[in-house]
Amino acid sequence: MNEKLLGGKLLIAEPFMQDVYFKRSVVLLCENTNHSTFGYILNKRLNMKINELVRNFPDFDCDLYFGGPVQNDTLHFIHTIGEVLDESQEIAKGLYWGGNYNQLKVLVKEGLITPKDIKFFVGYSGWDKKQFEEEMSHKNWIIEDINMNYIFNSKDDILWKQVLKNKGNVYEVISELPDYRSLLN
Repeated sequence: MNEKLLGGKLLIAEPFMQDVYFKRSVVLLCENTNHSTFGYILNKRLNMKINELVRNFPDFDCDLYFGGPVQNDTLHFIHTIGEVLDESQEIAKGLYWGGNYNQLKVLVKEGLITPKDIKFFVGYSGWDKKQFEEEMSHKNWIIEDINMNYIFNSKDDILWKQVLKNKGNVYEVISELPDYRSLLN
């Protein structure tokens, strides 16, 4: 399965996943190698802006997201400006992660990047090969192709449902399942 599942896919949490970090999450898979897999949760916005977290960052009205439970003391970013930001790694056509941080700050200060071009994450989601293969074999994740609108233009609170609904067929039905906890009330 890992041979066909390269970086540049979305992982959608199955509807009954109760993991505190990944419940109803949509994860952008950035890299999947023989050793490890990592990505960022796209729909877990933090109640904080980048300037509130990072001292000496240019004035920039951009939200922060919880990327995952690994290394919560690190800052990461994905963006659409890989052609002008050195050291960017391409995830999929027109979508990049990382890059030269000092150059990024200059581009922000000069107004050459807007919040629609970039998404910042605290921490990331990561799995070793065995753990990821086990989760995939247990069907904990539904795989979907990247859609740039999901990444930069969707509302966080409906992204999980939106991706499943757009996938169609049985996934459209799954998207309408109520949150498991709401069934207990």
